[in-house]
Amino acid sequence: MRQTPNSVPVSSGNRSTEQVVVFSIGEYSFAISAAAVQEIRNTDSLGGMVMELESSVVSKVGHTIERDSRSYFVVSGSDHFHLPPSRPTTLLILARTPTAVLVDRIEEMAGMRTIVALPRSFQGKERIWYRGLTILDGKVLPVVDPRGFLTTNELRSLEQHAAERHATAESAHSGGEST
Repeated sequence: MRQTPNSVPVSSGNRSTEQVVVFSIGEYSFAISAAAVQEIRNTDSLGGMVMELESSVVSKVGHTIERDSRSYFVVSGSDHFHLPPSRPTTLLILARTPTAVLVDRIEEMAGMRTIVALPRSFQGKERIWYRGLTILDGKVLPVVDPRGFLTTNELRSLEQHAAERHATAESAHSGGEST
């Protein structure tokens, strides 16, 4: 594979690759670093770990999930990428961020050799969502930046909202709420 000025090898050495999870939302495919994914779960197996947010301060987040004493904000992949609504069956629980993402399915695990900088035609939010582009099996895929699912401000708002809900629930359980 010939290097272009905008392509960057994933790491040094001719045979180095970065493992990625290829997932889809509707008819669109994306790649994300396997190192950025802590766990992959089928939505049918989540059960009581999911809590619905009555009034989310971030529209693409409708639920939280509890895993290993940590809370994760569940982002709708279709809402995040501004895609038509889909039927997600899989949850990607991300590492190093309190975020989980609903996707339709996992297509494969693959080795990514090169990532290409985003073309200038990618404007605005896309520059936050994606690390770049790659080619896998002759198909161009955007490589998702796991930090792009929730901005720092969105996370701060969600965490503040969750803390307020928790304080209200604690007050109600301790009898501090009057009627």
